[in-house]
Amino acid sequence: MSNNPPTQTHYVAPLEETPLVAIDTVNVGERPSNLWIDAWRDMRRRPMFWISSAIILLVVLVALFPNLFTSVPPNDNCVLSNSNGAPTAEHILGFTKQGCDVFSRIIHGTSTSLTVGIIVTILTTALGILFGMFAGYYGGWIDSVLSRAGDIFFSIPYILAAVVIMSVFSAYRNVFVISLAIGIFAWPATARVLRAEILRVKNADYVMASQALGVSRFRILLRHVLPNSIAPVIVVTTISLGAAIVAEATLSFLGVGLPNSTMSWGNDISAAQTDLRTAPQTLIYPSIALSITVLSFIMLGEVVRDALDPKARAQR
Repeated sequence: MSNNPPTQTHYVAPLEETPLVAIDTVNVGERPSNLWIDAWRDMRRRPMFWISSAIILLVVLVALFPNLFTSVPPNDNCVLSNSNGAPTAEHILGFTKQGCDVFSRIIHGTSTSLTVGIIVTILTTALGILFGMFAGYYGGWIDSVLSRAGDIFFSIPYILAAVVIMSVFSAYRNVFVISLAIGIFAWPATARVLRAEILRVKNADYVMASQALGVSRFRILLRHVLPNSIAPVIVVTTISLGAAIVAEATLSFLGVGLPNSTMSWGNDISAAQTDLRTAPQTLIYPSIALSITVLSFIMLGEVVRDALDPKARAQR
């Protein structure tokens, strides 16, 4: 018997007959993709995004350029003989109890209400990011101290706290003071959201790789952890702006907000509450303006939240 092993034939399929060519081919014409690009592609296909954005843009234009929308001065042409008067051709929404044009006051009051909302949102977002990122990233006693501070502020309803502050500082009732009174107690929600997201992101592989390369922890926090944790904060910020406008209107309605000489939707609603039966337009129209504006910010926040959530996009 021969000790030579049997001859084996090796068959190699031609390259064009294997699917490896299609699998390993890189499509150089494919569009780049990341979280923000995918979110934009998702948002621009949704009608709610365009509707809410259009309303918000209109509100901003009204706040910046009120004279483009009405030529009637809000206070100069107030005539008591027109008190609670019905709408006319020149005054399409009627008159207030003081005989002022309702439409003009709504237009000129937009700036005040929106300014308060923006200042409060900037303040709450800044404080929330500051507390949330250090508490979530560094942990330990820093997390304990900052989290307990957030719990203290979170346990106090910010409307109630703002009522107390505005009552004490009633001589300084202006846009900035009321914004501080609301914003100082409204930041813990943003801090909690960011802290939870940073706790998830800080153990990612790219963070570990940066630490292995010797990058400082603070630099990693600013360059890698915070940018990849900021998406939920954007959602909270968008919704919080509408909530801040409501808070200002609530304080003005309770009589501890802006002074009566300052035009805002909250002051108009407060002044009209006794005339609901005799002149409902003085209460209804400012309330509609407030509701539509707040609803637009909430709708935009909902769209942004769904667009930044890959799981929500996959389910659709």
